[in-house]
Amino acid sequence: MSRYEKNEAAIAALTPEQYWVTQESGTERPGSGEYLHNKAPGIYVDIVSGEPLFASSDKYESGCGWPSFTKPIEPAHVAELRDTSHGMVRTEVRSAHGDSHLGHVFEDGPRDRGGLRYCINSASLRFVPREEMEAQGYGAYLDQVEDVA
Repeated sequence: MSRYEKNEAAIAALTPEQYWVTQESGTERPGSGEYLHNKAPGIYVDIVSGEPLFASSDKYESGCGWPSFTKPIEPAHVAELRDTSHGMVRTEVRSAHGDSHLGHVFEDGPRDRGGLRYCINSASLRFVPREEMEAQGYGAYLDQVEDVA
């Protein structure tokens, strides 16, 4: 398995919004994210470290305005932290190796799929289509991605 870590070259190549979201714990405007309506099969990886985070097969339409997933593809790659900002208590999710802010996890997801909703900023992700997963080093996750969208 590849070694994932915070990559300074990748950070330098981020757009201003990607930098603000991943490095300064920002949040993209609801409904504005590149991957909100993406239905293609593949995986979502951390834009900074490349660590695999979520599979398209675990993505669902929650209506919240951000891409939503029921679980991480690799739980060890998603760190959960208590977030008391903005006058509320939430659980922030960050990439474990890249330390990128991803979004938050809530307990209002589909009950039949575990009950969690990982509400994730598109700006923190890079999508790897199923047909490119092997070539990009993510072949180990092919069995977790459905063939059709």
